[in-house]
Amino acid sequence: MFNMEPEVLERFTWYMREQSALTVMFHARVAEQMGLSATDEKCLDLAMRADGPLTAGRIADLSGLSTGAVTGVIDRLERAGYVRRVRDPHDRRKVLVEVTVGDVDKFGEPFEKARDSLVEVLGHFDEDELQVIERYLKLQTETFRKRVIDT
Repeated sequence: MFNMEPEVLERFTWYMREQSALTVMFHARVAEQMGLSATDEKCLDLAMRADGPLTAGRIADLSGLSTGAVTGVIDRLERAGYVRRVRDPHDRRKVLVEVTVGDVDKFGEPFEKARDSLVEVLGHFDEDELQVIERYLKLQTETFRKRVIDT
């Protein structure tokens, strides 16, 4: 690791904090439109991006929330019609959380705008630069999850 100048770290810290604030505000707005809290909306997002139904424990692992908090999230998502609890077909003792999707599509416009923004920004970079950006984002995500979420 190289010796980073304090000004460089300060600059990157500012950008990350600004990006984080914008992301939180965006998801709070989407969640409000969906009748959910921002935490509930992000847990729904985690479940939607999974390969299939998840256990509450897996949602807790992915989100960094306690299993008790996740139970409340699942209860609220179920009441709102976004998920349902189903028995694991391989182990009837386990309960899985299955996304029902339902009206999620009607909330697609904000995500389309976010995607369009991403496409616009990425269009300013060539293939080599995109590989560096992707490497940075992957490493940042893995390191942040390991040091902050999974602790």
